[in-house]
Formats: sequence, C-alpha cells, structure tokens
Amino acid sequence: MIDNIEDANQWLTCGACGNDGGGGAVANYSVKVGMPFPSEDGSSARFSIAASVPYTNAYFYQEHNPIHSQINFLQYEFDVYVPAGSEDAPQAIEFECQQALNGWVYNFAWQADYASNMWRVFDYGSKLWESVNLPLQRFAPGTWHHIVAEYHNDPGSHTVFHDALTVDGVRTPINVRHNAVLTGQGDEFTNAFQIDSNNVPQAYSVFVDRMRVTYK
Repeated sequence: MIDNIEDANQWLTCGACGNDGGGGAVANYSVKVGMPFPSEDGSSARFSIAASVPYTNAYFYQEHNPIHSQINFLQYEFDVYVPAGSEDAPQAIEFECQQALNGWVYNFAWQADYASNMWRVFDYGSKLWESVNLPLQRFAPGTWHHIVAEYHNDPGSHTVFHDALTVDGVRTPINVRHNAVLTGQGDEFTNAFQIDSNNVPQAYSVFVDRMRVTYK
C-alpha cells in the first residue's frame, strides 16, 4: 500500500502531456501540498489551472518503486473536493495508475468527462477515451467525494482490465479490457492526476485528500 500520496512533495509534471502528446498549448498550472483547508486529515493537495487557451490541461504524476510482477488487484482511491463556483469549470478530471513491466505498458486511466456527462476509460494503444455507459453526476461543490477505481492486469496475454468504479459508495462493475502496449521501457509504476480546461476557459482548483494505492 502507498498511503497519503497527495501529501508527498514529489509531484512531477510534463505540462500539457495529457493533450497532443505534450505538443499543445501549455496552461498556467500548479500543485501545492499541505493545504489545511479544505482537508479531511489536516493536509490536502490543491491542483490548479488557469488557462488562456481552451481545452488545455495540467498533468501531475508521482513515480514509485517498480512492481516487478503481475498486479492481481490494484485499487486507486482518493477524495476530491471542488470549491463552490468551480462546479462547471472543468472539461474533465482524470486519474490513472500505470505499470511498465518487461517492456509492456499497462495503463489504468479514468476520465470524469464533463462535456458528455459520462465516465470514460482510456485505451492507451489507440490513444482514445472510451465511454463505459456510466453517467457522470458532476461533483457537488463544497463537499468531499470518494472515488475508488479497481483494476488488474494479465502479463501473459498483455491485457489491462478496468474492473469497477465506486463513486461515493456506489460501486459499478465495468469489466472493460484493453491491450497493453509494447514500448521496451524498463519496469516502472506511477500514479497521476489531471485537470482539464473547457472552452471558456475558467481558472479553477480542485483539492485531493486521502489518496492511496493498494495492490497485490
């Protein structure tokens, strides 16, 4: 288990890499850890974006010790807080874990897509977001929402499995599978969080607390 990930001052970024492979316009963005309010345990992380170009984004990630074997169960969970006045500001809020194992990339990514009001998963091979026919209830502002994503992989068939998504205690089995991608890179394990600007665009922040990755 990797606990309280949001509190670690180890967030990295590749700028707009969540859009056009990093070749698009870059927004002003930041992350600040150790925020006393709003928080649930006295310390949250604030992710902010202030874009001048529509549909730009800010991608943040952390690198962890590599997992050198099959992930039979992977759970990525956190609480998210959208301040009042920003409830319609995002184009999307995204989060992912990613394992590189023996040259293959297993990507486990979700998107709360405000444009379609649907939840979507990412097909890393085709570089496309895919609807799972699960409606998105936009996060009510000024309160904490609990997110739990469950995954696993199969190195034998080089397959990624999105097993389930739980939002505020309601668990929905997903059972979506994608092919892993052969890249040749060394073993690696990361988690990430991303916020996207819409067509206006409006500056906004979201807060994250109690971020945890559990695997076996």
